Amino acid sequence: MCRPILMAVLAAAVLAACSAAPPPSAPSAVARAFQWSAWGGDAGGRRFAPIAQITPANVDRLQPVWTFHTGARAKGWDVGGKLTFEATPLFVHGTLYFSTATGQVFALDAATGKARWRYDAHVEAHADYSELTSRGVTYWRDPQAKADAPCAARLFVPTVDTRLIALDAATGKPCEAFGDHGQLHLSAHLRRTRHADYEFTSPPVVADGTVILGSSIGDNAFAAEARGTVRAFDARTGAPRWHWNPITRTGADADPGHDAPPYPKWNGAANAWGVFSVDAARHRVFIPTGSASPDLYGGDRPGDDAWANSLVALDTRTGQRVWARQLIHHDTWDYDLAAQPMLVTVRRDGQAIAAVVQLTKNGQVFVFRRDDGTPVYPVTERAVPTDGVPGEQLSPTQPYSALPALVRQGPVTPDDAWGLTFWDRNACRKRIAELRSDGMFTPQSLRGSIEMPSWVGGTNWGSGSWNPHTQMLFANVDDLPMVVQLLPRATFERLRKNGGLDGWDYNVQDGTPYAMRRRALLSPLGAPCIKPPWGRLVAVDLAHGRIAWSRPLGTSRGKAPWPFWYLHGAPNLGGSMVTAGGVLFIGAATDGYLRAFDQRDGRVLWRYHLDAPAMATPMSYVVGDRQYVVVAAGGHGKLDTARGDALVAFALPR
Repeated sequence: MCRPILMAVLAAAVLAACSAAPPPSAPSAVARAFQWSAWGGDAGGRRFAPIAQITPANVDRLQPVWTFHTGARAKGWDVGGKLTFEATPLFVHGTLYFSTATGQVFALDAATGKARWRYDAHVEAHADYSELTSRGVTYWRDPQAKADAPCAARLFVPTVDTRLIALDAATGKPCEAFGDHGQLHLSAHLRRTRHADYEFTSPPVVADGTVILGSSIGDNAFAAEARGTVRAFDARTGAPRWHWNPITRTGADADPGHDAPPYPKWNGAANAWGVFSVDAARHRVFIPTGSASPDLYGGDRPGDDAWANSLVALDTRTGQRVWARQLIHHDTWDYDLAAQPMLVTVRRDGQAIAAVVQLTKNGQVFVFRRDDGTPVYPVTERAVPTDGVPGEQLSPTQPYSALPALVRQGPVTPDDAWGLTFWDRNACRKRIAELRSDGMFTPQSLRGSIEMPSWVGGTNWGSGSWNPHTQMLFANVDDLPMVVQLLPRATFERLRKNGGLDGWDYNVQDGTPYAMRRRALLSPLGAPCIKPPWGRLVAVDLAHGRIAWSRPLGTSRGKAPWPFWYLHGAPNLGGSMVTAGGVLFIGAATDGYLRAFDQRDGRVLWRYHLDAPAMATPMSYVVGDRQYVVVAAGGHGKLDTARGDALVAFALPR
């Protein structure tokens, strides 16, 4: 081919490529002004970015533009094997703010990823923490402070060693006027029967000048655990403002708000370890609470354990309960309400309804009016099995939402058995036949019960995302069966002595007649005993109360040897983020990919393989003329994935 013809062909190819991929449009004024100023994007936890530069038409051109390594690998820590990197950064006025499980806080230039400052809380490394995570920090601008005053804008940083720290957002230095030279020590006077079982893992919220904080409690070791008291402090000084206890006691058991010695033998926990949401106009904070202790046996806590496992609306000024809805009665399945309540406006039957959406571990979607807790979609009580172990007193009914379930909730039968080989499948069939399975609220048993959905989810702390323009709710869910077995004390001690607990997650449930052990229901080759997908991404049309689409999320890569990477639908932890451009971003799956989905139909539009899975929720923002998507890629110790310390930013080519 002669040179003039060759040049003409190349020129035509370039023109064709340019016409097929037009330059991205400039961000709108709304997009430029948008600040990802709270963990869930906004105070209502919608995880929606009103930015449309990245679209289904150009997202396949997305590429990494910078990577920041924290260096937080927990080397030498007693529980370093539990390390996660679940933080979602905040974006405020050109700066990204985020934390690590090991107590480091970073401020980065949002365009370049270069560090502006770093703070180290010097968290105690030699402690037996139940969890080793930090999901982020909280930003607050003091409306009474001058713009250039120290700590006019501040970050509130929770730590796993029970401190709440206030930092100057501009410099990273402690706010000296807050508490004890910038921090509160919040473990004093708490009933704590195992070291480091009481932690702070999720960021607090700020409303009406108060910083409001829950706690994470390892709630399976003892019946008499610390109580899950929600606390509020003056955001400027750290002075106590109010507290609220999820489990109410009267008479001789009443106390002034803290667990002080001597410790009566009542059950505790019901702690709110997830993220709260705030409706500033209504002066309300919406709190999801967990199960009472211990999780899997409730014979010593008769009744419904109100307000455990509840969505609770408190007055941000006083801490008084405005309304509450208990979504699990007398929980013995570890069905904590882990997901952040989502404050949305639902357009239904010609009305615009100020609503709060609560996703649950058992795969249900509940929608209530924010004003009074009235269900937007009906909630009914249905009869469930009550024949648990001797001493147990299960609730005869449980709440069910009229909205379709996001996961399977029926019994697991031998006909459901699945395996990678015929031999594998037969082993699963035999194992299923040996276990009890009555559906979602199967009582715990001495022979072993199948918990489906499991305590992992359904929906866990990653929560959902919401597109207000399309009225579409998106949620990633786990769809895995687990085996749970209660063990009489003597049996437990014998198994512990003889190695019969190897390969199980077990706990003593001290103060009760039973210990417990649990693990995934797996075949001899290590695959779940039911057919995939075991993880999915689901879109719910809330305007019409229906499932719009459901797609497998992730693959077996990273958890199965090649060539078994082809299985679709993997276990996942983390959450999704949606944009006005019609794209949904999510990592979460154990295979290590960050993916972009088309919000309309769930098609995968783009994926990028990270060095470690992104077990965190992505976020997005605009600097200059460019939209960025950022995610923490650190893996998850408890899921035995690759581990990392990277914050990775993506954008379209310039």
